[in-house]
Amino acid sequence: MKIYLVDDDPSICNILKIIIEQKGLGSVCGCASNGIDALEDLKYIEPDILISDLLMPNMDGIELVKKAKELYPNICFVMLSQVSSKNMVEEAYQSGVMFFIQKPVNSVEVIRVLSNISDTIKMKRTFNQVQSLFFEHIPTPEPSNSGYQSSTINNNEKAHIKKLHTILHKLGIIGETGSNDIIMIVNYLIEQDSDFGKFTVSELCNKFNPNNPKSMEQRIRRAAQAGLTNIASLGIEDYSNDIFHDFSGTVYSFEQVRREMDFIREKTDEHGKVSLKSFLNSLVFQCKN
Repeated sequence: MKIYLVDDDPSICNILKIIIEQKGLGSVCGCASNGIDALEDLKYIEPDILISDLLMPNMDGIELVKKAKELYPNICFVMLSQVSSKNMVEEAYQSGVMFFIQKPVNSVEVIRVLSNISDTIKMKRTFNQVQSLFFEHIPTPEPSNSGYQSSTINNNEKAHIKKLHTILHKLGIIGETGSNDIIMIVNYLIEQDSDFGKFTVSELCNKFNPNNPKSMEQRIRRAAQAGLTNIASLGIEDYSNDIFHDFSGTVYSFEQVRREMDFIREKTDEHGKVSLKSFLNSLVFQCKN
């Protein structure tokens, strides 16, 4: 991962560079002491991740992120800050920031945040590559007495299923009726080592519930939407919440999490939306890695 650093304190950039390179989190492709110089550099260097201080002279971090995101939408933004003002933190998230790292810089937090973002970037790239391929037809559904059906009986003993249960629990949807449908589909895709791009969600639901695939898809959608609401609620309570950080830019699109937060605050009449294919694909990615 290429990482660009922006901070008017050179010691902060040096500390971050040491952590990033010693821990194998990526390579530092450039540094700047202010937003103006950073924007100039971005014309020639497009990093995967940009880490910026919040409070800087001439152009603060929020303004930098707003301008950079408009020009370079594929960059993921992280904000450094000592500020505890919820309004300022909220404004930073609305500008396009995915995560915050609190000052003074802590190596454990830097590793956690950059690892999460790297996983998100890799997942999106993999998903985009699969989508760009010419998809094969979905295989013929197996009969109900197939070996696959019998192999799902002891799902709870499998490592990837245990991990999936943990994720669904953190999302607060393990008790939703659609959680069993989610587990069935994710387990199938992992066990068969299938490219998700070969299937639509409707085809997968038809595979497991040919008599009423729409009902299965609706159960999954309700569960996924409930998870989005839960994550958004955590963000409203505490932007630094670990579960919010871990899933607001991975399992769910951060843009949609922010929209759901605005709905909860009654700032808009529209809920955040969930792409079921992206949701299930990200669960597969999380459980396989």
